[in-house]
Order: sequence, then structure tokens, then C-alpha cells
Amino acid sequence: MFKKLSIKTNDKVELIDITTEIQNAVKKAGLKSGLVQIHIPHTTAAVTINENADPDVKADIKKEINKIVPFDDNYAHLEGNSAAHIKSSLFGVNQSIMVENRKLLLGTWQGIYFCEFDGPRTRNIYLKIIQD
Repeated sequence: MFKKLSIKTNDKVELIDITTEIQNAVKKAGLKSGLVQIHIPHTTAAVTINENADPDVKADIKKEINKIVPFDDNYAHLEGNSAAHIKSSLFGVNQSIMVENRKLLLGTWQGIYFCEFDGPRTRNIYLKIIQD
């Protein structure tokens, strides 16, 4: 089953917890056991899994990725968003998560994050929900 979600971002660089939206899509699809494939169809955005208990983790990731890949670094790409392309490549645009008993098999502290690197924008999230 294919599902498309939309998300509106508010900042240039932002990590948005989408765990609840993914879990709700799995429940709505009636998936008891299987896999959900998450794909971000954008070259300046990504998806990652990390701690969602302490909001400081998101702030630290944002701070460090902006240090590692600064916005202004004499990039050749004329559009002005090379840093966003690089950040997307480093994080990746796909995640696969197992589902068992209608629940995402995430660790106690794990959450799924949509990563915006060239916002604010309205973005898409594609899900492929696969039954065992």
C-alpha cells in the first residue's frame, strides 16, 4: 500500500518528529506485521531516526550539521542551496522500519525525524506499507 503525507516546515533547517504520523498510517493501513518504507522525494531534505525524549538532541544535531556543512562556503552550485543538498546526502532519503503487532519496532528513545535543510517549504513523505 502506498501513502503520501505532506508536511509544512517553518525554518531553514529543522528536524520534525513524524513518528506519530507514521504510526497512524501503519494503523490505518491495518498492518499487523511487515515493513514501512519511508522515502523523502526531495534533494534538500532527508529522514533519520534518533532520540526523541530530549529536545536538546535535535538542537545539537542542527547545530553540528550547520557547522560541518555551512551555508556559505563558496559553493559552485548557483542556486545557493548546496549545503542543503550535501546535508540531504549525508542523512539519506530512505528509512525502513519493521512493524510487529501493529507497532513500529523502534527503540525506547527512538523517533523518526523529517529533516528540512532548505526551508521553509511544504514537503512530501512517501510511505510504502508492506504486509508480511
